Amino acid sequence: MIVVTTENLPGKKVAEVKGQVFGLVVRSRGIGKDIMAGLRGLVGGEIMEYTEMIEDARRQAIDRMVKNASLMGANAVVMMRFDSSAIMNNMSEIVAYGTAVVIED
Repeated sequence: MIVVTTENLPGKKVAEVKGQVFGLVVRSRGIGKDIMAGLRGLVGGEIMEYTEMIEDARRQAIDRMVKNASLMGANAVVMMRFDSSAIMNNMSEIVAYGTAVVIED
């Protein structure tokens, strides 16, 4: 499955638009990561525990989006974007979304 953030793919033609598609993940930080992140926050710099969590959540959101696009009969997703928001104090929602399409040469 081809996933791009652009509207078009060079050398390819969108033959059919299947519709909007998304993949959603909600993650909780957990007490262990909060403690480590708090300690790292005291000295400054990147908080690797949260970076890893968000990277994993984005990958999982893309995987779910691709699965949904496949179920729709698409072979590509164009205009892919991410969105995120906080839920309560310790949860994050990550959404990967785009337009499921059928492309051909």
